[in-house]
Amino acid sequence: MTLRTATDLLEDTTYPATTADLREAYGEVRIEHPNGEERLGDVLERTGEDEFADSTAAVHAVIGAVGQDAVGRVGYSDRDPTPMGVDGPEPVSF
Repeated sequence: MTLRTATDLLEDTTYPATTADLREAYGEVRIEHPNGEERLGDVLERTGEDEFADSTAAVHAVIGAVGQDAVGRVGYSDRDPTPMGVDGPEPVSF
């Protein structure tokens, strides 16, 4: 299941809810990543939260706690300028 589908499950839950409640309900759900998969219960454990007041808090915590395998290119941003002292690509004018 995708991360979006997994977070949809959290949006359909009654809140407030504890991490233990969410792990019991959805802990075995597998989130597929481009480079692997992990259990939603493991992600919830990494959030460090004991209780979530609403679905927004739970979804944001899960998105922030997914493993490195969920990230395409670690540290990549096409928005950041080339750091000083590093030879980067030549600017292109459109």
